[in-house]
Amino acid sequence: MAGDKGDAVMVDPVEVGEERTDIEELAHLAAQGGDGRLFKMEIDYKEQVDEAIQKANDMVAKGNSAGAVESLAQLEKLTRLGSDMHSNTRILRHMVKLCFEGQLWDLLCDTIMSYSKKRLLIKVAIAKMVRDCCEMVEKMPTEELRMKLIDTLRTVTAGKIYVEVERARLTQLVVKKLESEGRTNEACDMLLELQVETYGSMQIQEKVEYLLEQMRLSLARSDFVRASIISKKINVKFFNSDKDEIQDMKLKYYELMIRIALNDRSYLDICKHYRAVFDTNKINQDPTKSKETLKRIIIYCILAPYDNEQWDLMNRVAGQRELESVPDYKTLLNLFINQELISWKGAILNTYEKLLRRVTSSSTATGVFDSNPDG
Repeated sequence: MAGDKGDAVMVDPVEVGEERTDIEELAHLAAQGGDGRLFKMEIDYKEQVDEAIQKANDMVAKGNSAGAVESLAQLEKLTRLGSDMHSNTRILRHMVKLCFEGQLWDLLCDTIMSYSKKRLLIKVAIAKMVRDCCEMVEKMPTEELRMKLIDTLRTVTAGKIYVEVERARLTQLVVKKLESEGRTNEACDMLLELQVETYGSMQIQEKVEYLLEQMRLSLARSDFVRASIISKKINVKFFNSDKDEIQDMKLKYYELMIRIALNDRSYLDICKHYRAVFDTNKINQDPTKSKETLKRIIIYCILAPYDNEQWDLMNRVAGQRELESVPDYKTLLNLFINQELISWKGAILNTYEKLLRRVTSSSTATGVFDSNPDG
């Protein structure tokens, strides 16, 4: 009864303490090879499933949605034990659909929970059922029912690799709710439980979005060490794209990195982060933002402790043609490049204090020295 390897069906181990009937034992043996490999049985329940679904729909038309769901239970068991993946998937998806359309909210949650615990379950079928239910979440009539469905789905997806992406998305919904209620610590702890960087089935863009949220929430509770650790999981080469959504993510990433560096007073790192921001198309195409970014590049480069790297970076910044758009800041930078003594009162306070400190709303200052306690 063995089919080809491409038709192999992944199933869970038999639950402890459950006894098999003779029919179930035969079905189990037929689905497995002697060496432990799994095969799809040749039994095809397609016609029986077509007939059963039609009867269930007829029962729904007569107002008996609960009975319609129950009528599919026995055939679900046969298709599951017979490893008929397509038929089992159709039945499970139809069962939750009938519950949703019939507004049988308790039965919907019970159905999800019950069939996700069955032995010899077919993972593909469960995964598709869960995906269908995830689409139902936003269509629930009340917030209470919505959260109940989310909790049910999070429970059945816990620890299951084949629905890890769905679990992550459901967790994100709970996190947003917790944060809106001011429960930032709980929201952060819940989101940090997701090791999205290990999810093989999740697209890299979605992974980066989750990691950025983990960084943001960590910073929201002043956990700078955790945010810094998470930042190392993101490869900045990912941001080398002209797509608007990637550029937005890049700007968000560097905004968070600047906050981390400010906390550590790593001014040279801040300068590097602003240079990366300056190289973003969205910033380059906005004269106001590009000037603001250039000013900050100059200021933080000057503020960084002197060493070979700082000196090299300062000279490279001074060579940028774009500095012509901020002549006062260019002159200030040249003061620190020229190997001459600088008069603090004469050259800095008298000439540059009003420029650097935000004295009026129309000032061209960056605000760096106003927001910084060491300003």
